Amino acid sequence: MNDMNNHDSYSDLFGAPIYTYTRAQALEDGVLVDVSELAREAGFRYPVAMTRAAWVDCVDWSDQDNEKVCQDAVARQWNVLFLAAHAARRSSGDRLTFLIHRIPKDRCSTHPEQVSLQMLIGPGDRGEPVMTIMLHGED
Repeated sequence: MNDMNNHDSYSDLFGAPIYTYTRAQALEDGVLVDVSELAREAGFRYPVAMTRAAWVDCVDWSDQDNEKVCQDAVARQWNVLFLAAHAARRSSGDRLTFLIHRIPKDRCSTHPEQVSLQMLIGPGDRGEPVMTIMLHGED
């Protein structure tokens, strides 16, 4: 019986990967949105990205969305990052869940609704620590 601990890497057991999709490619393709600049202001020391789905649901906001409620994408992004940083300070481990309240982007709603987000802390393309914020259950 083979023991996984006897192998130097997964490629020893499974062979070379057929295809890999890197974090850099996901950022370039828009699958991930880099929010590292504002994240540093919120207290993060490592690169932070949001999945496109989390970005669209919780951050994205245009002038047309201001017909009912006046907001902007930077303030919405700050809200996500501030609450993620607060949750990270109170948590240990590589995955945490936190809640935010945001106005839905439906041009009808004027009251915030609660959304559950996850933040995964893991290795980047070169093994460096990176953080990814996503909708709960998106992984």
